[in-house]
Amino acid sequence: MKAAELRQKDVAGLQTEVKELQKAHFGLRMQKATQQLNNTATLRITRRDIARAKTILAEKQAAEASKA
Repeated sequence: MKAAELRQKDVAGLQTEVKELQKAHFGLRMQKATQQLNNTATLRITRRDIARAKTILAEKQAAEASKA
C-alpha cells in the first residue's frame, strides 16, 4: 500500500489497517512454516507495509497531541 493512500485515512482507519496487515502477516508466517508459501517476498512486503502504516499513524497521533 502506498503512503499517499495511508495518509488519506484517519487515525481509526490506520489502526484497523495495521491490525489487518498484522493478521495477514501472521497468516503468511503460518503458510511459510507449513511449507505452503510459494512467494516468500510477500512476508517482506507486508512487514514493510505494517511499518509504513505505523509510522504514519504515529505522525498523525503526534499531530493531534500537539493540537490539544
